[in-house]
Amino acid sequence: MTQVPFLSIVAPCHNEEEGLREFCRRSAAAAHSVAGDAFELILVDDGSSDRTWEIISNLAADVPQVLGIRLLRNHGHQLASTAGLAASRGERVLLIDADLQDPPELLLMMMPIMERGADVVYGQRTRRQGETWFKLASASLFYRALSKLASVTIPRDSGDFRLMRRRVVDILLAMPERDRFIRGMVSWIGGRQVALPYERDARFAGTTKYPLRKMINFALDAITSFSTTPLRIATWLGMMSAGVAISLLVYTFVRWLQGETVTGWSSIMAAVSAFSAIQLICIGIIGEYLGRLVQESKRRPMFMVETIVRGSEHAELSIAFSEMSASDKRTALDAAFASEEPPRSQKNSRIG
Repeated sequence: MTQVPFLSIVAPCHNEEEGLREFCRRSAAAAHSVAGDAFELILVDDGSSDRTWEIISNLAADVPQVLGIRLLRNHGHQLASTAGLAASRGERVLLIDADLQDPPELLLMMMPIMERGADVVYGQRTRRQGETWFKLASASLFYRALSKLASVTIPRDSGDFRLMRRRVVDILLAMPERDRFIRGMVSWIGGRQVALPYERDARFAGTTKYPLRKMINFALDAITSFSTTPLRIATWLGMMSAGVAISLLVYTFVRWLQGETVTGWSSIMAAVSAFSAIQLICIGIIGEYLGRLVQESKRRPMFMVETIVRGSEHAELSIAFSEMSASDKRTALDAAFASEEPPRSQKNSRIG
């Protein structure tokens, strides 16, 4: 069994070949400053189509603290992050993206806050460099709408960049939902959660992995996971539509009693179209929730691991790994590398 690290750094990676070595260098330096060699750097290849896995394998061979995980296909950022958290063993776990928009050096500021009793220290963006006006405006609108709709308090302008205690990670991993919104799930857990304001940097290399379509899907997952308000809105729209329809019927009947006829094909079609649109909106809202219930009921594996690598050793995990308890996952990881010698503490963890 390998030595249990004090700190785990988890980074989902999708087509990050250009900046991955720099990310690892900076992350390892920050981790070494707070934990010495008692850390692990978990890099999750989320179905990349470039040389990301090749670089991860090389880093694992060079640096004993690196653990590489290759998913069988692209599962998306949230499930890739979950896979990395599932493999983490540290008493402190830092979740961070590999694009260097969130500076790994902030770990040196997060750790003292946690030592003073915080369960979660999350980064809260005060400024976002290198973002388009549309991305800034849409992100602002999303966080403010979510804060109004969500049943729990989800901090504004905060992503998944956060340092968590082991107990928080274990509770997070015990949550069975497939459509995951990690920052909301961590907020739901509660405990003492402290914000660390910071300026978010521009991407070190590559392009954003969240185009408009993924942003919309992510927003829908967030809202439907933590709010039933849209269902209530659908009910209100239905009641309002019924009230307007009754008023129109009364108006038509009164005009008929007065011997007047209501003419105008356009007005009739406009009313029919309006009511039809409201009905379709309501059906669509209900369908979003129903679709998620169907996906949850299938109980498919949350993610599928193709291979893992530590040092020069490659291993495989059970297909049921994603469904195991937190302790069973750590046991499975130790068993996968049971024949491997413990990492040599004197080996330099610097990544060049």
